[in-house]
Amino acid sequence: MSVQQHRGGRPPSPRSVLLAEVAQATQRLADAGVPSPRTDAEELAAFVHDVKRGALHTVRDADFDARYWEVVARREAREPLQHITGHAYFRYLELQVGPGVFVPRPETESVVGWAIDAVRAMDVVEPCVVDLCTGSGAIALALAQEVPRSRVYAVELSEDALVWTRKNVEGSRVELRQGDALTAFPDLDGQVDLVISNPPYIPLTEWEYVAPEARDHDPELALFSGEDGLQLIRGLERTAHRLLRPGGVVVVEHADTQGGQVPWIFAEDRGWTDAADHPDLNNRPRFATARKALP
Repeated sequence: MSVQQHRGGRPPSPRSVLLAEVAQATQRLADAGVPSPRTDAEELAAFVHDVKRGALHTVRDADFDARYWEVVARREAREPLQHITGHAYFRYLELQVGPGVFVPRPETESVVGWAIDAVRAMDVVEPCVVDLCTGSGAIALALAQEVPRSRVYAVELSEDALVWTRKNVEGSRVELRQGDALTAFPDLDGQVDLVISNPPYIPLTEWEYVAPEARDHDPELALFSGEDGLQLIRGLERTAHRLLRPGGVVVVEHADTQGGQVPWIFAEDRGWTDAADHPDLNNRPRFATARKALP
């Protein structure tokens, strides 16, 4: 018995035009150095054809949209996928993003997960949380969503970024302000349970090694921070100490190459205790935490 007869006497269905084009696009993106070529090729196909990634096989050959190759060319030139589609996924959120705002990364999800667990473990009815350098609002919105009784405040300096932040926080419980993270929220001094930040932390000397998607499209204000990358984190240490109540916790993301350096910024002689580094899902040092010492 032949294979075709065994399957009911019908020849196998021919591969769809769209899936064949996705295969070609995957190769083009791989040749261009895109880190996740297959995923991106499928995401772009889903975006252009207005279907879910898992439903690409349902697009009829007659409905193939040649605009697919326009967006593939943009991604091939290393324009961020999220700028092309206009949205980014972060934990349980779908955020609007584009030029002028930092695109949230999957690595930050583990940082926020730790913070959410820490806030839930606090014996506080309505915990107060502050997100410094909020960018798209991803961190603040995730905390507001996953810790329903929390009071969440966020600050962003860049007007370009705030265009996107305001869209994302509209209708949420996040209180957004424009301003400098180092001087933000003087009205909350000593009242905050958790301060969290994904600040700029790339050393200026590393500019040429940054991926094109970030270097050429993310705002420099959200990427670079002095010669060693720790300039702003040193300033945020004082901001966090000012804002936190005794026993409150600070969580700061950093580069995987900075593991071991950031906890030292939150030193005991500066009013901190339990300073520690934590790994991300790839087991690389990703964020530091510390607790404001009790009087």
